Amino acid sequence: MPEPHQTREFLILGLAGGIGSGKSAVAAVLGELGFVVSDSDAGAREVLGRADVIQELVAAFGAGVLDADGAPNRQAIADAVFGSDDARRTLELIIHPKLHDARAALIARARDDRARGVVIDAPLLFEAGVDAECDAVIFVDTPRAERLRRVREGRGWSEAELDRREAAQLPLDEKRSRSDVVIANGGDLEDLRGRLRTALKALETRKNSP
Repeated sequence: MPEPHQTREFLILGLAGGIGSGKSAVAAVLGELGFVVSDSDAGAREVLGRADVIQELVAAFGAGVLDADGAPNRQAIADAVFGSDDARRTLELIIHPKLHDARAALIARARDDRARGVVIDAPLLFEAGVDAECDAVIFVDTPRAERLRRVREGRGWSEAELDRREAAQLPLDEKRSRSDVVIANGGDLEDLRGRLRTALKALETRKNSP
């Protein structure tokens, strides 16, 4: 059961970390602790399914980014923008404002429902400037070997694919240095819960301080 919001300050938290670090697991635990989860991947899928967005994608990148049913093909979109800053920015201009509006609406509902806060699970939190919407950012620190194991088993990626994807993001050291809290996530769920409870107390105390 989620912990009820009592007299705590409402917190907006962002999650950062390497690919396969377990940000979704951290978000799920924060959900148990009374936070509403804003899943940017799920939000992007919803936005991509909109008719107006499909029209914009085709206008920008051609019909090749659609599958046989006329729906957006995420891999084809990724291929179309990978390695091109101009193409990536075009995609961001199509998607990010709509995601921002959806997040703002979710945050407003969470406040009305007296949730403990909102946690934003966004793959490109810093790159997209979403950290500016947050009271604090939690960096999920997971050993590379464990992250590689997870993406091999869960996504079928090779080590080269992991390297290729991470090379397109900010370096992990920069993400870590720009975050407010670092949480080790070696895979033990109970240990993770304990670390997050401790971190939340510190963040709430900090926000309550004059």
